[in-house]
Amino acid sequence: MHDFAGFSEETFRFLDELKDNNRRSWFEANRDRYEAHWKAPALAFIEAIAPGMAALEPAMKAEPKINGSLRRINRDVRFSADKSPYEPWLHMIFSPGEHLNKSAGVHVVLTPDGVGYGAGRWAFDGPVLERYRKRLNNSKDRSALIAALEEAARVGCHLDEPHLKRLPKGYDSAPDWDYLLRYKGIVARTMEGRIMPDWIGTEKAVDEVLDRTRALMPLVGWLHAL
Repeated sequence: MHDFAGFSEETFRFLDELKDNNRRSWFEANRDRYEAHWKAPALAFIEAIAPGMAALEPAMKAEPKINGSLRRINRDVRFSADKSPYEPWLHMIFSPGEHLNKSAGVHVVLTPDGVGYGAGRWAFDGPVLERYRKRLNNSKDRSALIAALEEAARVGCHLDEPHLKRLPKGYDSAPDWDYLLRYKGIVARTMEGRIMPDWIGTEKAVDEVLDRTRALMPLVGWLHAL
């Protein structure tokens, strides 16, 4: 049992208005709404789901703090042409890795239009990319990844287009699966047209997200092993 009652309509109303008023003066005038309808319910949700996440294999961390499982609302605009100071969404991350934002994990995002979710690891550095490609050449490992992606698709999560137009040098064509060699990171996620499920505003939100996380765990586990 848990005490989380769901994300209210006020959470999505705040996000919708922030999207259209993405400036510091508006945010400061609405800081009480940020605290009550963005920060507070997000931290309560993460705290409520933490025991269920910890019971998964591998165990998933759920840290109820900003820059823990809750990503901060402030944008880093130093190297961006877009100087909007805030992210008009609510982004939560759960992961078995030491660094929540740099490891394989499950992401849940609330936007003004609804809920999106997915799992993966955004970018492989050189050694990890090499291990990834090596595992793809092992038929057992490759089959496990394909099965994990099929399970992710069952809950509406799919890969974007491959990052590379051609196969990396030194790899032979294998039409049934070589498209996987053209990825430099693996993320299966819900696509455009996010859902606005009835359960997001109820106590069922915790169990519903856990159910989807269970379907995504084969993918998380495969990537975590890299």
